Amino acid sequence: MNPSLKFLLAFIISLEISLKASLITNLIVIACAFIFLLIKKIKIKDLLLLVFVPLIAAFTVFATLYWFNDHPDHYYAWVLSSRIYVYVFTIACVVKTTTATELARSLEQNMHLPSKFAYGVLAALNIIPRMKMAVKQIRTAGMMRGLYLSFWSPMLYFKAILVALSSAENLAQGIESHGYVEDQKRSAIIKIPLTKQDRGLFIFVLIVFNVCLFMFK
Repeated sequence: MNPSLKFLLAFIISLEISLKASLITNLIVIACAFIFLLIKKIKIKDLLLLVFVPLIAAFTVFATLYWFNDHPDHYYAWVLSSRIYVYVFTIACVVKTTTATELARSLEQNMHLPSKFAYGVLAALNIIPRMKMAVKQIRTAGMMRGLYLSFWSPMLYFKAILVALSSAENLAQGIESHGYVEDQKRSAIIKIPLTKQDRGLFIFVLIVFNVCLFMFK
């Protein structure tokens, strides 16, 4: 499915699930997402993380509504705790099959998102590893001078901000040197198609989901 439609589908499912309580629908979505991830050959380690990391939040919600509530509601406790897994697994389906670059390009080409926003997101994502390396270099340089910069040290973040500003200026110059002009129409080297099959699959999944949502409690 087209990356934009895939993201939109996950967003709509999460939104509707949060507005209407349906435990059976939650379980169906979780099961379908689980099977989808297995088909896409997700790593066992990543799958276990998806199962066990949200367990703390899900258990906390369940315990709050069922054990520590003056009027415990067993059903609603299961609904809210299962919603956490719906959110986690639907987003995991998008992340597993779509890169940030594909999503940004699709939003620009198919959803007509402003180019400056798409390129800005890509620039921010690509600069994160460099910023991590820059912070390590700053801390190492400080320790060589006998100055330990802790994680919460204002001086560390002040120096990191200066590095970020310098990187942003270099990045802006690099983009302009490649012919980027704000608010001007641009050609695309890599096309992200939006086919009738994508639209049909999107509508089909959405209809089936809504039928389940309003039929099952």
